[in-house]
Amino acid sequence: MRPGSWLARLWRMPIGRTALVIVAAILAVALLSLVWTPFDPRHADAAARWSGPGWPHLLGTDATGRDILSLLIAGSRVTVLVAAGAGIVATILGVLLAALGALTARPVREAVAVLVDILIAFPVLIIAMMISAVWGGSLWVVVWSVGIGYGVNIARVARGELRRVGQADFVLAARASGLSGGQILVRHLLPNAAPVFIVQLSWSMAAAVLAEAGLSYLGFGAPVTQPSWGLLLADLQQAVTIHPLSALWPGLAITATVFSFNLLGDALREATDPTLIRRDRRPPTHTPGVVA
Repeated sequence: MRPGSWLARLWRMPIGRTALVIVAAILAVALLSLVWTPFDPRHADAAARWSGPGWPHLLGTDATGRDILSLLIAGSRVTVLVAAGAGIVATILGVLLAALGALTARPVREAVAVLVDILIAFPVLIIAMMISAVWGGSLWVVVWSVGIGYGVNIARVARGELRRVGQADFVLAARASGLSGGQILVRHLLPNAAPVFIVQLSWSMAAAVLAEAGLSYLGFGAPVTQPSWGLLLADLQQAVTIHPLSALWPGLAITATVFSFNLLGDALREATDPTLIRRDRRPPTHTPGVVA
């Protein structure tokens, strides 16, 4: 399936268009934060502690007088970095494990299947907290631990897809023509299994955003000097009974981001479903009208 065809189909779908717009807006905010924020997110103004929403602090301030809107804008960089980084790690690991589990000899396939089952048994957050306890909390620890955790999930789903595509006639013809396993993987298997990888990638990015927020909330994610939605939520929820609106904003940001990636994954699954595509391509049937 050509990328242009399912991208056009995705854009024609209301949920796909909505998800793309939200994801593009989050990316634009993250890029904007590199050059501009309303206030310095690290600047504490004791005279403006716990200011309510208004001018000039549109979303109010926290316990140290930092502007909440600026912290949200700056924290979007962490969200985009973790989502993209963990997605890349998960995809690379998933492709490698899926290829080993589908295209190699039986002993290797069984060993990979056992390894994947063992890794899936461990929750991603537990793995990330153990790694952070050893190596210290940092964004790269979050990226690698979350990417590895969700990479095995991609491998489990993609392994069956690669084996299914590997039994197609054009793959058998490629083997008969003398192409190596690596050439068949790159030329035939990965392009035809790409929709499955892309759908799993979008879901993994949503899970990575939620995992990073949870780890930062617990103190195992971004360092305290780095603005993060999870850290901001942990700070603001301490005064939720006094200033209930303050903790609402980072929660809404996390929810909207996770929702958009999950929505994008659902839309991609529908846009790349061969049965739905074939159904849409059928010519319409016209029932002749009855003339009175």
